[in-house]
Amino acid sequence: MPDEGARSALTESTFSGHRPAKAGDLSVETHGIAPIGEDQRYGTPGRLFTVWFAPQVNVASLFSGTLAIVLGLGFWLGLLAMMIGTVLGSMIVGYLSTWGPRTGTGQLPNARMAFGGTVVIPGVLQWLSSIAWTGLVGLFGGEALQALLGIPFWTAVLIVLGVQGVVGFFGYELIHRVQAVLSVVLFVTFVVFAVKLVGGHQIITPPAVSGADLAGAFVLEVTIAFSLAVSWASYAADFSRYLPVESSRIKVFGFTVAGLVLSYTFIQGIGIAAADVIGEHTAEGMRAVMGGGLLGALALVIIAVASIGSGVMNDYSGSLALQTIGVRVRRPVSAVIVTALAFALILWLNAADTATRFLDILLLVSYWVPAFVAVVVIDWALRIRGRASLNPAEEPTDRRDAAVALVVFVVAYVAAIPFMNTSLLQGPVAVAWHGADIAYYVNLLVAAVLYGGYRLVRRRGESV
Repeated sequence: MPDEGARSALTESTFSGHRPAKAGDLSVETHGIAPIGEDQRYGTPGRLFTVWFAPQVNVASLFSGTLAIVLGLGFWLGLLAMMIGTVLGSMIVGYLSTWGPRTGTGQLPNARMAFGGTVVIPGVLQWLSSIAWTGLVGLFGGEALQALLGIPFWTAVLIVLGVQGVVGFFGYELIHRVQAVLSVVLFVTFVVFAVKLVGGHQIITPPAVSGADLAGAFVLEVTIAFSLAVSWASYAADFSRYLPVESSRIKVFGFTVAGLVLSYTFIQGIGIAAADVIGEHTAEGMRAVMGGGLLGALALVIIAVASIGSGVMNDYSGSLALQTIGVRVRRPVSAVIVTALAFALILWLNAADTATRFLDILLLVSYWVPAFVAVVVIDWALRIRGRASLNPAEEPTDRRDAAVALVVFVVAYVAAIPFMNTSLLQGPVAVAWHGADIAYYVNLLVAAVLYGGYRLVRRRGESV
């Protein structure tokens, strides 16, 4: 029996509204999760490069690069592990990004086709994840502004979140424009920082561990890098949904992957090379490394600006997630809600060991994503079957299929728990394997086998 409620949620008037009409139209986007008509699309795939490049060039990604050295991998093995994880995760995001032009709506709204009304569960997780990532990058931005201006931390955070909240409020087109500018500004300035960071000390460090410990550390670093990239999977189509349906899928995929891989490799590579210098995961620590003065002040400014570039992506996708779970509030308002809740999270992060909580959030907020990807990709493959596009608002969702999708989603997460490795949760398999964390891959495999098997059996039963 089709889930009519899931379909109608994409057509409610609350979830539609004013849309930018062309590149450079910076009017407020009130349009939400409702599919955008094929005659209302614009833009080219090339702009996806900068919208995915700029958000990764920030100190959160920089510090994540240092984890390869903290784990004892040394420079070359750390760099290799980081690149493997980054490419794997980015390819998933690139593929899902191609759905934007083919459906005219975002990633979570597209997931209604597979999950129906049960999309509320991954929707809530995505919404919470967007708040977590906003808090994570906003923490560094607030620290930087506090150190630069000598103001209370909470005031600095309010300024940073206020700016990104305005960009998220205006929506899709302003985000694309801001990221295009930030891609150039952040790349140039981080090149300057890189010269300062890696100068005068040994870059090519050897592994500090060996044998099984080295193998476990390598797998864990691959997973850390993978988790960073794949965490964008539930956002992917949000930033390509305005592209014309005839947009080249190869270009959409290619520009998305290139933006993610090049930015992560660039910024995490700096972190790996300079890990012994920037081991202190704070904005003030970065200024000290820069030697204070004008360069140190510039570092603080760029840290604050970079946090805004990443935060606006989370605000925007968080606003679409809130609508997807059925909250009837206009998209600009829901973007403000995400920003406001991130404020409390930032204060919590600032009150304890940032490095430990950083790693915990980095892994834990994304463990559910691979199973989500497996379910929606299998459902998509069965639906699309040669069609150039489809309208999610017109696609039926059988309630039994939706229920099974949710059950598989939960079972796959539970199955992955023994393989998880964070300071909050160490599964027995991860411990036995010297810290190797393969929970993401187990999560993906279990979901693909269970949900794929179910849909195959049901399809055969219907054809008899």
